[in-house]
Amino acid sequence: MGDLVGAEKEYIRRHHNHAAAENQCTSLLIKHIRAPVHLVWSLVRRFDQPQKYKPFVSRCIVQGDLGIGSLREVNVKSGLPATTSFERLELLDDNEHVLSIRIVGGDHRLRNYSSILSVHPEIIEGRPGTIVIESFVVDVPEGNTKDETCYFVEALIKCNLKSLAEVSERLAVQGRTEPIDRM
Repeated sequence: MGDLVGAEKEYIRRHHNHAAAENQCTSLLIKHIRAPVHLVWSLVRRFDQPQKYKPFVSRCIVQGDLGIGSLREVNVKSGLPATTSFERLELLDDNEHVLSIRIVGGDHRLRNYSSILSVHPEIIEGRPGTIVIESFVVDVPEGNTKDETCYFVEALIKCNLKSLAEVSERLAVQGRTEPIDRM
């Protein structure tokens, strides 16, 4: 994390402090997106519609009112070592632009998985842009190393963040300046 700018370090210090136990791995990824923060956040904050930007999600069914503690059943597209994940909304802060999710079940090996995703404004080449930071902590499954576990989860998150950037930037180019959930 030596090449991070001061703002990124501050966002990480404020929002991304996972306490990893001995048998867990933790990591974080940063993505710069050429779209305004309100547009990116309007996609990220939709706990009920992760498929809007997560390419591996085929369907999502929510139980609850989308408040803290709401549960969602996420169906995963074939090709991944899972079909279903059950996830709980831990934090949704529209002022700070922070979303936190905990996996509480499913037919996969991600045990005690918790993630925090924060979205922050920045200027990219004179235009409104967004820094997205996603961090996680998860148990290392039996038979795997910390490095293997982190690498697998980071690969999934990188795909999600790449897709988030593509969807956000396409909407920004189309001139969608209002958050998409109003449309």
